[in-house]
Amino acid sequence: MNERIFLASPHMSEEGYELQYVHEAFDTNWIAPLGENVNQFENELADKVGIKSAAALSSGTAAIHLALKAAGVGEGDIVFCPSLTFSASANPIIYQSAIPVFIDSDEKTWNMNPEALEEAFEKYPNAKAVIVVHLYGLSADMDRIIDICKKHDVALIEDAAESLGTYYNGKQTGTFGDYGIFSFNGNKIITTSGGGMLISNNEEKIAKVRFWATQARDKARHYQHSELGFNYRMSNVVAGIGRGQLKVLDDRVAKKNYIFDYYKKELENLEGIEFMPTNSFDAPNRWLSCITLNGKVRPIDIMEALEKENIESRPIWKPMHMQPYFEGYDFIGSNVAETLFANGVCLPSDTKMTDEDLERVVKIIKGLWV
Repeated sequence: MNERIFLASPHMSEEGYELQYVHEAFDTNWIAPLGENVNQFENELADKVGIKSAAALSSGTAAIHLALKAAGVGEGDIVFCPSLTFSASANPIIYQSAIPVFIDSDEKTWNMNPEALEEAFEKYPNAKAVIVVHLYGLSADMDRIIDICKKHDVALIEDAAESLGTYYNGKQTGTFGDYGIFSFNGNKIITTSGGGMLISNNEEKIAKVRFWATQARDKARHYQHSELGFNYRMSNVVAGIGRGQLKVLDDRVAKKNYIFDYYKKELENLEGIEFMPTNSFDAPNRWLSCITLNGKVRPIDIMEALEKENIESRPIWKPMHMQPYFEGYDFIGSNVAETLFANGVCLPSDTKMTDEDLERVVKIIKGLWV
């Protein structure tokens, strides 16, 4: 069996930065939740992306949940969310007993379509919040979406789980909305094995999020709770991994772009292949290199051919309005998200891939056109 090539897997630094911080946590016996690594990871990430405040949490999903709570979203409130995304973008809406309304994609960005968002506000003028996702590290059309949200006076939450290191007009994604979230799951561009971060320029709100995330324990000698709390804080050991990973973020972005450019050079002339879009306002991290197919070779052909050679690939996200759990909720738009799902493939984009690995993938794919 050939050596496994992953879609995207953890990549610890060759310098061993992560171990230095983890050893420090062990040497000080500070392996419990919270500690210096947590505090510094929050500060260092906030500095990296250019935001005032950050809260390190157990997952990106937890970050979206508490962003919705901080935005005042509650029972019966309407929240607009892209349909073409992972379910973690939508699940927290249900946690808050709110109602998701799914928005179609824009062909130009693969992200939330501003025209469909405007249409959604015409139908639901009292919507409470908008969650915008930067899919696969591609920035959404933020100027237009921000203008729409300001016009309707709603909270804007950026799900930048896949886009840490992506810039929109020179500014980091995740920093445009009222709240932004990042994920450090094992497949993300940097990882803490599992974890997330909620960021905002509203320092008071982030302080409140930290309070909720530590079981909403009041300042009292005894255990007292005046609000509902959650066990959502990141551990000091995990945060140490994150601090080390943050040091190599720029290297990981560079490698992701190298992988994309390699694929594009080798494959773009094959009939029926189109690559994920590039826009003048977008400097993407290209977390995953994705293509769409509109010819005789179909996504399943590529995925099965790669799978036979022990190489991982994946379909584009299945839209939320097509999911069994969410199919009863409203969808605004046409069929862009469905078309991307039907025709899309995520190619292996692991930052540990060598040129030989890339050549192996490309050779298999090209063989389908013979």
